[in-house]
Amino acid sequence: MSLYDRLFKPVTYTLGDGHQVTQKRSRLPLVLILLVVATIVSGEVTGFSFSTLVRRIGYFFVILRDMFPPDWAYMPRVWQPLMDTIKMSLLGSFIGALLCIPFSVLCASNLIHSRFVTAFFKLFYSVVRTLPTLVIALIATYIFGLGTFAGTVAIAVFTFAYCGKILYEQIETADMGSYEALEALGMGRLSTIRYAIWPQVFPQFISTVLFCFEGNVRYASILGYVGAGGLGLILNERIGWMEYARVGMILIALFITVVIIETVSSYLRSKLI
Repeated sequence: MSLYDRLFKPVTYTLGDGHQVTQKRSRLPLVLILLVVATIVSGEVTGFSFSTLVRRIGYFFVILRDMFPPDWAYMPRVWQPLMDTIKMSLLGSFIGALLCIPFSVLCASNLIHSRFVTAFFKLFYSVVRTLPTLVIALIATYIFGLGTFAGTVAIAVFTFAYCGKILYEQIETADMGSYEALEALGMGRLSTIRYAIWPQVFPQFISTVLFCFEGNVRYASILGYVGAGGLGLILNERIGWMEYARVGMILIALFITVVIIETVSSYLRSKLI
């Protein structure tokens, strides 16, 4: 039997009573082969060199050593950009989460029976979701000018697309029994959604928003690279001047902030769920 037959052809087993059972071969070997081929092709296209990676990885630790000990005297200069980053993330997350609610309702096929409407808004979500946050921030700086306002807009758009997609999927999987009962009693469409659907999806929605807010704090810290305010501004400056001790101070402040936010967010999510 050839290797091809052993890997891909079905196998027939004879049971004790004489019946024969045919089992299909697993597609795992084919998937692995395609994965290896795709990896090799991707490496060739991107110019990835494993030898270069091994040879130059030591420079990463050189920069890392230069960051420690951090320049503690630089901390007073970090507070204001750090607060800007948190405020950008909080406000952007709130605005994006609030705006996505009506759009998610229009995407839910179990609430809106027009295929054109649901397909249009789902396509709209897909288009918005394809835009990277950094690109949105760059566009926002051209429209609204440099500063934290542009960063807040970028975070709001990202939160809108991310939370909105998850919310309409949760709405589509909600139990429609209570919705149909209230509708049969003559209750209006909005009131029916409020009392029958919203209580089912609200805890998961808030959990998603909190999770998105955690990520937004990290994303907001790099939006300064395109002039959108926050920690990214001074981080880009210090890296440009190769002041790695100050870079280490900025990263430590960001790390502590993210840990605190994630701890509080995890506690709130556990209470909601």
